[in-house]
Amino acid sequence: MKSVFSEIIQFRGNHYDFGYRQGELLKDSLILQNRKKQWGSKSKLRNFITDEMVVKRIILQFAPRIWDELNGLADSLKMEMADAVREFGGYYLEYGKSGCSIFTDTDYMIRNYDNDPLSYEGRYVLYQPTDQGYAVIGPSMQITGRTDGINEKGLAMGYNLVNRVRSDDGFICNMIGRIILENCANVDQAISLLKEIPHRRSFNYVLLDQRGKSIVVEASSREIAIHQANFCTNHFNELKHENRFRLDDSLQRLQAMERQESSTTDPYKAFRMMNDTDKGVFSKKYGAWAGTIHTAAYLPKEMKAWLALGGDKLPLIFDFDQWLKGENINITRIKGELDTNLPFVNMEEI
Repeated sequence: MKSVFSEIIQFRGNHYDFGYRQGELLKDSLILQNRKKQWGSKSKLRNFITDEMVVKRIILQFAPRIWDELNGLADSLKMEMADAVREFGGYYLEYGKSGCSIFTDTDYMIRNYDNDPLSYEGRYVLYQPTDQGYAVIGPSMQITGRTDGINEKGLAMGYNLVNRVRSDDGFICNMIGRIILENCANVDQAISLLKEIPHRRSFNYVLLDQRGKSIVVEASSREIAIHQANFCTNHFNELKHENRFRLDDSLQRLQAMERQESSTTDPYKAFRMMNDTDKGVFSKKYGAWAGTIHTAAYLPKEMKAWLALGGDKLPLIFDFDQWLKGENINITRIKGELDTNLPFVNMEEI
């Protein structure tokens, strides 16, 4: 077993200052140092080449204040803007294969985030913009992006990878998730954005708002499909021609949730279905980019967020409503254990 932790980052202010503050925190973190080792040689970095002006134009179209955040990061870290765009811009970057499962009800979304621990940043971020956009709580990915989360309007979002082939120019999942949460008040607005924004890869985006409306948006770089569902894993139900060749693991986790739906009569029981290691949804396949790192729950009507790192854990509960009213969270880390010897990228030199 490996003891792991996520740092809790809280900030209220404009996006430039938020970016600058994150840069200050990253100077003392192992994240950037380890990421350079993971990316390896300059030849490998060719996969991450971006056109700064193209990215700027598209970010300014969909989320202009995030461009300010990138500027703050670049200034704080004394980076060239082109490097900041490549590392933090969330456009035209590769995304490792992963699992992930999501279960929704009218009152909650429970989400297992499955990936390689070495890709996990260990940052749980609460940000309340003062210039533009909605406040959001959720784990970060590639610093500026979010793996899942809920915003001040009660819109919750999570995503599941479907396929990495036949990709095109566009934003990757974590930046799309951030843009949704910071700019959309409800499911309908999020659907409209997902129809407009360019997609790099094929993903399911699961949305739930305070009205209890739960929607799955199947999005590839070529087309979009929308349907209602309470379960979502790593395949499309509508755009089946976009699915990867092997779906066994995705279907098994979906079927495990379907079998147990009748017993998930409240958020905690649903959380246990997703987080308990004997229920068939939680995964320990960490070496295959498919181990469950966190289980998150979002309750739009209560404006609360739950998080557990590793399996068979009680969730740490965040009262997002109180935080929005100015009451800071008085803990600095979320701790957990994973059945692996791999650390998070923020924990130790790799």
